[in-house]
Amino acid sequence: MGRGLPPTRTTGGPISTELRINDRIRVPEVRLVGPNGETVGIVPTDQALKLAQEADLDLVEIAPQGRPPVCKLMDYGKFKYENAQKAREARRNQTNVIIKEMKLRPKIDSHDYETKKGHVVRFLGAGDKVKITIMFRGREQHRPELGFRLLQKLAEDVQDLGFVESSPKQDGRNMTMVIGPHKKKADAKIDAEAARATKEQARAERKAEEDAEREAAHAAGPVAQKKERRRSENLDPEIEA
Repeated sequence: MGRGLPPTRTTGGPISTELRINDRIRVPEVRLVGPNGETVGIVPTDQALKLAQEADLDLVEIAPQGRPPVCKLMDYGKFKYENAQKAREARRNQTNVIIKEMKLRPKIDSHDYETKKGHVVRFLGAGDKVKITIMFRGREQHRPELGFRLLQKLAEDVQDLGFVESSPKQDGRNMTMVIGPHKKKADAKIDAEAARATKEQARAERKAEEDAEREAAHAAGPVAQKKERRRSENLDPEIEA
């Protein structure tokens, strides 16, 4: 006797997140809320639909899990538009957290260290996290305290801009630490835009001053030449005679 095939599984479609409105509400009664948020009470669904039609509004099921479901009188088209606007604004304001990485050697010289630290400062100032990686080679692998001290020093040097989010830990030949920014990405972006606007304004004011000085010098140039020429002529004794 042959083995039967396993039963075929059927999967339903995606769950709809659309609210049920008007004639799509099939329950016998609802807990009705008025257009201004006032509680009307439990009423038959057909009566709630009649009230919605009289007010030129929609009957919208806002809490289907209720017993009975909670419905509200509202302008559903306006409600959907406002929600779409809020969602669009939220997406616009949403900022993705970016993790930058900076790699150092345990015996890094002071000049390179300052350069690397400058990059970390810039990343934190922009609201980004920074993963610091100390790379050990050869015998350096037996001196993990060198990397630990270097990470501690860097954390102390940038503590005004960031904090240690993930403490130093050994990962094979590397030691890593994550520094998170004190300033949120959105706030850092606002500050950067404000600084850029201030810089552009200062540049425009400086250019205006330079243009005004050039115009003043150009206007005063011919007059100064004429005065100087008359003075030299007056000093000629033959002309005076």
